[in-house]
Amino acid sequence: MTIVVKKDGEKLTLAPEGRIDTVTSPEFGKSIEDNIEGVKDLVIDLEKLEYISSAGLRVLLTTQKNMNKVGTMKLIHVNDVIMDVFNITGFVDILTIE
Repeated sequence: MTIVVKKDGEKLTLAPEGRIDTVTSPEFGKSIEDNIEGVKDLVIDLEKLEYISSAGLRVLLTTQKNMNKVGTMKLIHVNDVIMDVFNITGFVDILTIE
């Protein structure tokens, strides 16, 4: 997995590529933690994400809860495979998906 990070003032965009699973979810979480300070608008671009496991979902849920306190978080360019996971798990009702 690789993560493209773009920070512009209070806006942070993360674009993970590949898989977020048990092995890579700590790296994804650390990338968020390392860049989130002062951010009020978090965008996670999932266009190149191929797979997400429950470990990855946990990172998204924790991040959403933290962002609810200070700003907003949205997911963009969610492909059908990842959207199916969000629908099955009910995350479609928790996360802002555009």
